Amino acid sequence: MTDNGLPTLLKEEFETLAERVDEAINEVRKLDAEQQKAAMAMKQAIEDFHKFALTKMVKTLKEDESGKALLFEMVDDPAIYALFAMHGIVRADINTRVSRVIDMVRPYMQSHGGDVELVRVEPETVFIKLHGACNGCSMSSVTLRNGVEEALKEHVPEIKHIEVLPNDPGPSMISLDSIGMIMPEKDWVAGPAVGDVKEGSAYRMDIEDHDGVVIIRIGDQLQAYRNACAHQGLPIDGGMLDTMNGTITCPWHGFCFDATSGECLTAPQAQLEPFPLRVEDGRIFVRPS
Repeated sequence: MTDNGLPTLLKEEFETLAERVDEAINEVRKLDAEQQKAAMAMKQAIEDFHKFALTKMVKTLKEDESGKALLFEMVDDPAIYALFAMHGIVRADINTRVSRVIDMVRPYMQSHGGDVELVRVEPETVFIKLHGACNGCSMSSVTLRNGVEEALKEHVPEIKHIEVLPNDPGPSMISLDSIGMIMPEKDWVAGPAVGDVKEGSAYRMDIEDHDGVVIIRIGDQLQAYRNACAHQGLPIDGGMLDTMNGTITCPWHGFCFDATSGECLTAPQAQLEPFPLRVEDGRIFVRPS
């Protein structure tokens, strides 16, 4: 027997059947709009028919004491519980349902370089943290955040509000050689305290015999670049920082860059040069090349 009361073979069969349902739905999503609409309509019609019959069965069992006891025993079976839950005949607690929705959207968000963390659930409100590409002010991050909100409100209608909690400020991009390898301290240059780099600002850090560094903070993301526009190498620290779109525009010739990746949106072949950045005891350290 397994821990959840299902014999191992039955549990494996149950999981296989559930996977087949997921695979079939994924295949339907690959169809064109009209075919997808027809397939989902047929699915809904079958489910409505099953729900009608199952609801009558449950109602009949609940009207008899022995039937009620049998019904409660049946619901302990994970397969029957899953069937009843799918049709809304029984409902998991709100924390469980919210967790399921978060798990449902996570693969999509991870495929776009982001992730979502469930912090807590309160009456009508879910508190989450967003990581990676989801965490920021670019249009793509807003789209991902909206996707989480829509999924929660659709599948857990009791939820009316989604609050995104801030993460601790940290670098938005970390190079592999700064993970697991302790670089000599002489290669790192101490910069400002985290609190000195204000929200939505570009901080100029001058370094002797070097173009210098510009540290950009958008939300809780920190990024360091060579203080030189990829166009003509002029300083970019005085550029306009658009926190809504997550961009910085060179003050000299108007070249626009993604502030979290350095990608040039004006000329794709250009790119700001990023530097490794770390935060230690509330102070920013940069390793310029």
